[in-house]
Amino acid sequence: MINLRKFEPKRFITNERSRGYAIQLILLCSFLGLFLFFVINTINNLENVGLASGYGFLADTASFDINQRIIEYSSTSTYGRAIIVGGMNTILVAVLGILAATILGFVCGVLRLSDNFLIKTIVGTYVEFTRNVPVLLQIIFWWVVLLALPKVRDSISLGETVFLNNRGVNMPSPIMEEGSGYVFLALIIAVLISYLFSRWNNKEFEKTGKRRPAYSLIIGLIVIFPATTYFLLGSPIGLEIPQRGRFNLDGGINITPELFALWIALATYTAAFISEIVRAGILSVSKGQVEAAKALGLPKNLIMRKIIFPQALRVIIPPLTSQYLNLTKNSSLAVAIGYQDLVSVGDTVLNQSGHALEVVSIFMVFYLSLSLITSLFMNWYNAKIKLVER
Repeated sequence: MINLRKFEPKRFITNERSRGYAIQLILLCSFLGLFLFFVINTINNLENVGLASGYGFLADTASFDINQRIIEYSSTSTYGRAIIVGGMNTILVAVLGILAATILGFVCGVLRLSDNFLIKTIVGTYVEFTRNVPVLLQIIFWWVVLLALPKVRDSISLGETVFLNNRGVNMPSPIMEEGSGYVFLALIIAVLISYLFSRWNNKEFEKTGKRRPAYSLIIGLIVIFPATTYFLLGSPIGLEIPQRGRFNLDGGINITPELFALWIALATYTAAFISEIVRAGILSVSKGQVEAAKALGLPKNLIMRKIIFPQALRVIIPPLTSQYLNLTKNSSLAVAIGYQDLVSVGDTVLNQSGHALEVVSIFMVFYLSLSLITSLFMNWYNAKIKLVER
């Protein structure tokens, strides 16, 4: 219980911590009050013009189709399911783009420091050109290039397995039969055992200075254990290869030109920035450490893997996170080429239902959540790999 007799207003005001808490509380209450004022005012204005507010419209029938979808969807599905499908399409582009941009960016960042003049010039030209051309123009460029491919009847074939045409890319799709789950379970167990063995091996190295050969064992375990399970169960996982029909390709997976163009454009655009981040991170490592490693006779790949990269990552990770967030948000430009991501599907829902405020709020919550999850993961990874002084 607070003793009011001992409460001194003058002392409370002069106390820096107490004054800081009071100011923060006042600002928070002011912000919440302002937010509620706008929300209530908007709802009243919508009711005055005869527009209903709320998210009940998400249960209404969508009455439009989505050509690229990961989960089951039809024109008789609800608006809510349509938005979920659009959100999953956005996540698909973001994940594929981040993976490709990271690999390409790291490779280009290392190659820009190569002693080979030709390689350094080619990579430098790609980086400077790609960084200085707006990403929207690059998305449209790749889309036009893909639409210029031959028609389905004259598809470009890669070993009669992968087909390129103006409707996108057709490739084999996996066929999961009974027992396929055990193969994936075997793969998960192999990865888990490999991880535990690697941790134990590192601890033993810190204690004794001796490290057991692990790479061949880990690779063998990850490959042999699932492969053995696969053959013992009678090959439960197969491939459905696209077959040429009279007018179309039957079977397999079709990646639309819109998805493929968006993926290429976002990956190459973001990779150009990542390459500069990687180059700056590598150059931030003291030359003395590299020269000392060379004096000890260490090979270049070991110097890069064990000395340069562990120290460069502390410089690379923070701006790399920003590039991942930019790629995710740039995926909303897909509406320019008709790829049905969250924004494109949401615009259709908005036009049909008239619930502009609700749809825009879904956009904001979705992108905010995706950005926060990405930031949290990258911050966790950054804390995990940071150098610890001894």
